[in-house]
Amino acid sequence: MPEGQQGDTGRSGRNRRGGTAVVFGEMDRSDVTRSLTRVALIAGVYAATTLAFFPLSYGAIQVRVSEALAVLPFLTPLAIPGLFVGCLLANILGGLGFNDIVFGSLATFAAAYVTSRMRTPALAPLPPVIINALVVPAYLSSVVRVPYFPLVISIAIGEAIACYALGYPLLLYLSRHQGFRHYFGGP
Repeated sequence: MPEGQQGDTGRSGRNRRGGTAVVFGEMDRSDVTRSLTRVALIAGVYAATTLAFFPLSYGAIQVRVSEALAVLPFLTPLAIPGLFVGCLLANILGGLGFNDIVFGSLATFAAAYVTSRMRTPALAPLPPVIINALVVPAYLSSVVRVPYFPLVISIAIGEAIACYALGYPLLLYLSRHQGFRHYFGGP
């Protein structure tokens, strides 16, 4: 395959010429179907995990266990749309309103993209912690009637638990797991 085409991309879709491959760029129909299936799998696991831990996943004090998956974009660009769609579904069903659906999902998308750009596994959990700690309290404070700064601390602690205590060991395991690398095309 000539340089720069789909088979020439490394971790996070970056090709050797320094560009960034589009997640579904230059693929035949069966490759697109496989990729969409993998995106849907990540989205489904995120949404189902969020809802399974419902009382803990929403509110002023939360540890969204599904945020452990926020490290996946470090391994595969397919996790970026997967996490976004999973968060969107979880926030639609979560009942915290329009702002949570829109801004919470966009925060997850931004965190996933930045995670995909991290250079080391130890830094991969950091973007979701920082981005969610700053964005989520901006709209959640009016819903739960808690001031912004205490919510920043609360959300940051919950995100750190999910992303570092759960997500980082998951990242280390999956980066060594042949089945994951084969199925998702990780490093």
